Amino acid sequence: MTACVPGVPPVAGTPTRLQGLPPLVGPHTRVLVLGSFPSVKSLQLQQYYAHPQNHFWPIMQALWPDAPWPGDKDYAWRCQCLLAQGVGVWDVYAQCEREGSLDSAIRAAQLNDFPALLKRCPNLDVIAHNGGESFRHAKALGKMLALAGLAERVELHRLPSTSPANASWTFEQKLTAWRAVLTP
Repeated sequence: MTACVPGVPPVAGTPTRLQGLPPLVGPHTRVLVLGSFPSVKSLQLQQYYAHPQNHFWPIMQALWPDAPWPGDKDYAWRCQCLLAQGVGVWDVYAQCEREGSLDSAIRAAQLNDFPALLKRCPNLDVIAHNGGESFRHAKALGKMLALAGLAERVELHRLPSTSPANASWTFEQKLTAWRAVLTP
């Protein structure tokens, strides 16, 4: 296996080990959105949900229309706006091997350190899995929550993926499902 080194192409035929993004959370995070692993575009830009056709950011803006959302170019401000709503973002996988962006191409994945993250989010009430690949690990995450004494308090939900690959759900259908879990 080769390490992922920006600007250096991997040796042909050798799988590249990809490193995910750090968690976007704060002490007031009450909802944690868990994806599977960042897309190629997200890794390139080092931004969650960076693909322009991903519905994540438009859904967040629709859920909190009165928040001061910036334009698409100001990622740091978007993150601050999201955190102000009590919503954090992370992925179930810390590292993996994958060609392209599809979840079905993920190989040799390593889970993120959820016990450490749970300590950083004392107000966590909800974990919202963004799609089926993330939700596959809900049982393991439930065990981690139980060990941390949080199983009674933190609800786990499976939501439709915001990915453009999830074309069977319209934006409005996704928004309705996300609204039911993320807004009180």
